[in-house]
Amino acid sequence: MSFSGMDITRNNRIIENLKSELLNSVAHLYSRLADDYCDNIKETALDTLSNVIIISYLLSRRLGLDYPMLEKDISAKIRLGLIQEHETEKYFGDLSALSHFRKRQSSAGNAS
Repeated sequence: MSFSGMDITRNNRIIENLKSELLNSVAHLYSRLADDYCDNIKETALDTLSNVIIISYLLSRRLGLDYPMLEKDISAKIRLGLIQEHETEKYFGDLSALSHFRKRQSSAGNAS
């Protein structure tokens, strides 16, 4: 098998592993949220959601999307949610808060 053939096979295997990790993480979060005895839901949510975000970034790269492209699309979706008054924005201002956070992060990254 040629090197490019091995790379394609390896990439496909990694994509399948990342998809599995993503589904397992989401299933774990659902399970913990449904658990009546989950005392540390914030810790569980932080751990699981940060894992989901990292896996999503890695999966996007394996699928041929670079990080700036992903970031641009995320920003566009946030703006669209603001325009369409998504429910979380309408009642809680979550998208505005996320938009401001991302702008501060971007500014802090440019300043260093």
